[in-house]
Amino acid sequence: MPSSTENPSLSSEQRPAADALGGSDAAATVLQGAPAFSPLYQQIKTLILRSLQAGEWKPGDMIPSELDLAARYRVSQGTVRKAIDELATDNLLVRRQGKGTFVATHAEQHIQYRFLRLLPDAGDPGSQGPAERHIIECRRQRAPAEVARQLGLRSGDTVVQVRRVLGFQGTPTILEEIWLPGHSFKGLTLETLSTDKGPMYALFETQFGVRMVRAVEKVKAVAADADSAPLLGVQPGHPLLSVERLAFTYNDVPMELRRGLYRTETRHYHNELS
Repeated sequence: MPSSTENPSLSSEQRPAADALGGSDAAATVLQGAPAFSPLYQQIKTLILRSLQAGEWKPGDMIPSELDLAARYRVSQGTVRKAIDELATDNLLVRRQGKGTFVATHAEQHIQYRFLRLLPDAGDPGSQGPAERHIIECRRQRAPAEVARQLGLRSGDTVVQVRRVLGFQGTPTILEEIWLPGHSFKGLTLETLSTDKGPMYALFETQFGVRMVRAVEKVKAVAADADSAPLLGVQPGHPLLSVERLAFTYNDVPMELRRGLYRTETRHYHNELS
């Protein structure tokens, strides 16, 4: 098999990294897509991400030790540790003292609220217990043009549309309209959503093998209309916060378009910038 130094498509800075990975064609393929200045630990991070995306390690699974991964990729343990540190910062992996490193799952308490930015003015997200959920509808239909565009589908492809209301302590608080690619969520039904008691993203992981890893949101102020007002227990014209979220799985593949209307009388939208 030709070594990485015989591959003219790799830069002089990438060749040592490919050699560290065994000089394999697979390693060269990964490194060709990385910038010439990409540090070795970033390249190892890319390979670990590939394994996560391929389902080699599923949500909740323990990944191999740093020593085992270092041997696998033929790099130092410190290089592997730095790659894992970044993946943990990205909430893709979770370190557990004395136990090992695990693939993060939305079923974990501290991960459940990762994408929920509407917090109570007093207390933390879990202080009021789990949200009370009422599924209004779940149906398969052809994707509207704008939904198809955002989900990377063809106009007319099948999508699953879900509408639900989330409440806290008896008060309806969030009205959500959720659009999902039909091919990735075959078998998702109103009954499935109504009977499941865990976070929706945890259901997506366990039953459909889809893990949401990042999201982009657009936030603006709107007024409740004749459709949303009764579902949220307010009068038409009541001020609401509109949040549109596009969530992605590995490799930046869009997997969910979610449009939510939030009541904010006793809650606020919270975000940390760094």
